[in-house]
Amino acid sequence: MTKTRGNRCAGKLALVTGAAQGLGRAHATRLAEEGARVLCTDINGEGAQETATLINAQLGAGTAFAIVHDVTNPEAWEAAVEAARDHLGGLNVLVNNAGIGVGGNIETCDFDEWKRCFSVNVDSIFHGCQKALPLMREHAPGSIVNISSIAGLIASDTMPAYNSSKAAVWMLSKSIALHCAKNRMNIRCNSVHPTFVDTPILDGTARHHNLDKAVLLEKLARQIPLKTVGEPDDIANAVVYLASDESKFMTGAELKLDGGISAM
Repeated sequence: MTKTRGNRCAGKLALVTGAAQGLGRAHATRLAEEGARVLCTDINGEGAQETATLINAQLGAGTAFAIVHDVTNPEAWEAAVEAARDHLGGLNVLVNNAGIGVGGNIETCDFDEWKRCFSVNVDSIFHGCQKALPLMREHAPGSIVNISSIAGLIASDTMPAYNSSKAAVWMLSKSIALHCAKNRMNIRCNSVHPTFVDTPILDGTARHHNLDKAVLLEKLARQIPLKTVGEPDDIANAVVYLASDESKFMTGAELKLDGGISAM
């Protein structure tokens, strides 16, 4: 059964990376629910297609499409932008959501893992924005939403690669925003900074620490002033706002969705 769409993102043409599961799936779904047509991309092509299939089942055929996409590869970005042109008819919302975490402190973090973290979390946004901006200019007004993390603003001794890469996303977003504004592109760029969110990534974290997931969620919630872990739609609703024209005067900003952690 199809569902009646909202209209906050009516007419928007969106590409969402890392859309196979978790936050990416939530972003793509909420954008579609508010009227956007969406290209779901992920290195996990089957997962991306599952997201698109679920969206189309909910909202009607032709709402969502999917491709396999290695966000670290500039040629793959060229193909993704062409897919947006072919499937959506253009592009005016880019959600750079794909990202990974890497463990190890400054003494134990493997350098190859450090480079992989930056390649997925930061290089992907460099390539994505560079390749997508020409098409986005044709379909302005536009919005780039880069998913950073509260870990890009607040450091930990146990994750220097993740902290540093997400801080780079934060500052890169500001540079992109100023470039677009200076050149009168009518394209905005903002970053989103979530804390712990209940996604499949936490399933792996629970297994790694040999914990029941409910126990892990309780432990994480104790670190948050609101005493609860976020839900995917808590973040996706912010992406809808940033993608929509409701936020037309917001660029170069960071939106913290952290349950109050950064206020401490």
